[in-house]
Amino acid sequence: MTKNDFKQKYVGNFLGILWAFIQPTATILIFWFVFQVGFKSQPIDNFPFILWLIAGILPWFFFAEALSNGTNSILANSYLVKKVAFRVSLLPIIPLLSALIVHIFFIFFMFAMFIYYGYTPDIYWLQIAYYLFALFILLLGLTWITASVVVFFKDMGQIVAMLIQFGFWLTPIFWSINMIPQKYHWIVKLNPMVYIIEGYRNSMIYHKWFWEDMTMTLYYWIVTGLLFFLGARTFKKLRPHFSDVL
Repeated sequence: MTKNDFKQKYVGNFLGILWAFIQPTATILIFWFVFQVGFKSQPIDNFPFILWLIAGILPWFFFAEALSNGTNSILANSYLVKKVAFRVSLLPIIPLLSALIVHIFFIFFMFAMFIYYGYTPDIYWLQIAYYLFALFILLLGLTWITASVVVFFKDMGQIVAMLIQFGFWLTPIFWSINMIPQKYHWIVKLNPMVYIIEGYRNSMIYHKWFWEDMTMTLYYWIVTGLLFFLGARTFKKLRPHFSDVL
C-alpha cells in the first residue's frame, strides 16, 4: 500500500515519481539562491550556508509532507474503512512511510553535499538514524490525532496546513537560534521540531551527541510520549465511528 500510495501521487505526470525528488530539490535551490545570492547570507559558524540550510530544512520537509498527507489518510481511503475488513490504524502510517522513502534519499543527498564541500564522513553522521526514528514516533502520534479528528471536524486539515506554514518560519531553519537573546531560547525550544533540526545539525556540523543535552532529550521524549499515547487513545476511541461519518 505504501508503494501504491507513492506512485498514485504522481500518476499521469510525464516524469512520474521523479517529481517527489524534483520538487524538494527545486525548493532548496530557490531558497539557496534567495538567501545566499540575493541576501548575501554569510557562512554560519564557519560552515557554508547551503550545508547549514540543508541540514535544517530536510527534516522539516519530511515532517510537513508526512503530517499533511497523514492527516487526510482516513478520508482518502474511506472505502477501506466502510467496505473492507481492514486494520484502520495502519492507514496514517502509509503516508509516513511514503514520505520516509523520499527523506532517506535526501539524507544521502545531504551526505553527498557535505562530501562535495570537503567534509569527510564521521561517526556523528550515524546519529541521523536516531533523530529520524525520534521524528517518526512524533509524527505517528500527531498523525493518529489529526487523521481521526479530521473525519469529524473537516477544518482540521486547514488548521494543520496553517500550523505547518507558520511553524516553518517560527522554527530556526533559516535563522539561528543564537540570533535571539538567550533568555528566550526556552520559548523556541518548546517546539519539539527544534530538537530534531538541531539534532541533524549537531550530527552533521557541530559534532555533538544527543545525550550531551539531556534536558532537551528528556523534554522531547516526554512530549513525544504524551502525543503518542494521546494519539493512540484518540484513534482507538474514534475509530468505531468512522464508518458512520464517512
